[in-house]
Amino acid sequence: MESEAGRVTLGTPLASIRVADFTRVLAGPLATMTLADLGADVIKVERPGSGDETRSWGPPWSAHGSTYFECVNRTKRSIALNLRDPVDRATALRIAQDADVVIENFAPGTMERLGLGYDAVSTGNPGVVYCSISGFGSAAPDGLLGYDFVVQAVGGLMSITGDPDGVPTKVGVALVDVLTGKDAVIGILAALEGRRRTGRGDRIEVSLLSSLLAGLVNQVQAALETGRPGQRLANRHPSIAPYETLRCSDGVVAVACGNDAQFARLTGVLGLPELATDPRFAGNADRVGHRDTLAELLEQRLRTGSAAAWVERLTRAKVPAGRVNTIPEALAFAQQVGLDPVVDVGPGHTRQVRPPIRWTAYSTRPPTPPPALGADTGAVFGLTKEML
Repeated sequence: MESEAGRVTLGTPLASIRVADFTRVLAGPLATMTLADLGADVIKVERPGSGDETRSWGPPWSAHGSTYFECVNRTKRSIALNLRDPVDRATALRIAQDADVVIENFAPGTMERLGLGYDAVSTGNPGVVYCSISGFGSAAPDGLLGYDFVVQAVGGLMSITGDPDGVPTKVGVALVDVLTGKDAVIGILAALEGRRRTGRGDRIEVSLLSSLLAGLVNQVQAALETGRPGQRLANRHPSIAPYETLRCSDGVVAVACGNDAQFARLTGVLGLPELATDPRFAGNADRVGHRDTLAELLEQRLRTGSAAAWVERLTRAKVPAGRVNTIPEALAFAQQVGLDPVVDVGPGHTRQVRPPIRWTAYSTRPPTPPPALGADTGAVFGLTKEML
């Protein structure tokens, strides 16, 4: 169809896809919300009475519930089923067997014991793409509970995060859950494409620990090469300098010089061009080896002006630099650069961060508010009766 601007639009990419969502907390719900944003019909199966654990995770609260729950559950339908009840469990199986995608993040083996595992679902739905998310994989010993904070610790991320003289520190958001949710979406989309070509579905396994280790990228490769653990460098980079926060007269500015040309422009703006040819700083490896001395020289000049003034000058000279913003300031900055970062989800509901993917021909599904617990049980029960 044609948009108002005369551009051909193809609707949402996943408009024909139905997802049976047996997930809760963060990694799984983030994955299914992403699929919903892309157009899929997501049926969220929740425990009667309490639902997804994050419904009770607050403060803060909105007028409708927990902001934690709301951030990863828009544009879904909610059905309340007791999976230990034979009648409800049979309904859940019918929903799963009618779905294109089933995604769950119970402890490994739980769905199988409930009769809702891949073998049971695929018997009646051989094209199903069945994704299981766990903390440590299906072969891990019983008792390992995959919470993001624990995985950040045992997976090595905390060992390279924080002040060198302080304690190992977690990232300020459940980043491992986020990485895992995105990895799950990648696997699901790849399997759907495979099904389009072959007609066959597949079983996908994604774990928090595997996603974290893959997300450690250069740090894990360095450890494999050298056998040495990484180290906590606060805001510094282990392989690039200057790539850190530097003090100005009224705060700090983040500076990231990824090559010699950027470093030369930085020294030019600061009125210190001689540093670009100084043997201690001429190449990146030289700068890394003398980073303390370099930071001291740069900060001596930066402390003569404000962070905002230096950022303006550095940006104009094409030196990567920015202020350390709060989250509200970050949203305002995104609006300033034209990203239009938030979206309305419905009257009376707080706006949410817009899905990050922009399309040319396809469109993102118009968002709807996060569902009340069991709000769509009647509608979905009607759907399952039609399937019988």
